[in-house]
Amino acid sequence: MPIEVLERAQSELTDWRGSGMSVMEVSHRGKDFVACAADAETRLRRVMGISDDYAVLFIQGGATGQFAAVPMNLTLPGDRISLVNTGQWSTKAKKEAAALGLDVQVVADEAASRYTTTPGPGSFAAAEGSQYLHYTPNETIGGVEFGYVPDVGVPLVADASSTILSRPIDVDRFGLIYAGTQKNMGPAGMAVVIVRRDLIGRARPGTPSIFDYAKMADSDSMLNTPPTFSIYLLGLILDWVENLGGLEAMGTVNKDKSDALYQFIDRSPFYSNPVAPTARSWMNVTFLLARPELDKQFVTEAADAGLANLAGHRSVGGMRASIYNAMPIEGVLTLIDFMDDFAARHG
Repeated sequence: MPIEVLERAQSELTDWRGSGMSVMEVSHRGKDFVACAADAETRLRRVMGISDDYAVLFIQGGATGQFAAVPMNLTLPGDRISLVNTGQWSTKAKKEAAALGLDVQVVADEAASRYTTTPGPGSFAAAEGSQYLHYTPNETIGGVEFGYVPDVGVPLVADASSTILSRPIDVDRFGLIYAGTQKNMGPAGMAVVIVRRDLIGRARPGTPSIFDYAKMADSDSMLNTPPTFSIYLLGLILDWVENLGGLEAMGTVNKDKSDALYQFIDRSPFYSNPVAPTARSWMNVTFLLARPELDKQFVTEAADAGLANLAGHRSVGGMRASIYNAMPIEGVLTLIDFMDDFAARHG
């Protein structure tokens, strides 16, 4: 979370809009919060360039819930979909779709590279008869990322949880974008769904109302009690993004941050990055130490230096620096200085 947003939320925590109450205490049906939610949607549309052809939904839960909600809204049992598998989150989406009775055609799978690559542009297409193609633009665990938006001829569905708001995106190229908010949009507990209106209104029987996109759109995401604090904080973050210059400016900063860290790793004989240069994530920079037996010591010393959460996912090991929007470039440079010092002492 950006420190500016946290400080603003702190200042308003006990007296939001002169109400004498927190935003978490006011009625979610009251005019003040209804206006807050409408403002968050308006800001998101403005920042991302989302047209009225798309519904914007704020849904409790996270991206994992959307692994099921997307098939429930866009398919019937027995339908075919296509999927690109670039790591653990793609695999989870595949399993959920298959559990809902879909014929899941994996049209590209990067297992041969141990998920350190992404398929090249034009190297795959949707299987015939597919209702949509699902892909994960950025895999947080492996630190791999698509450098392009696939053109596949069927509605494109993207789990953009870890890249949304990090740079400009052409929403019109997608049928549906969903994202958990816990990376660049606020705290955990909410998913944002951006779905083309012509794709909704045909949810399969038995779909829970709160996961029915048409019902949620018709109720302005207030079919049930909405996640009020998450919506409020999303609005503050969008205000912060706009004040910094929007997604163009955000993209420039994020590219500079990741470039600085990758350049240091590539020059160092002590560190290495396993991901193909064309598939390197801007958000999740993974790296290995030349002496793996020092991994735990690296993490401990980094934490002592104020650099937290650097241990890689247990499934892949090594290190992972997640440098989402809220991380300033000064934080990345501090990490580089620590890595340089650690290598000098242990290389």
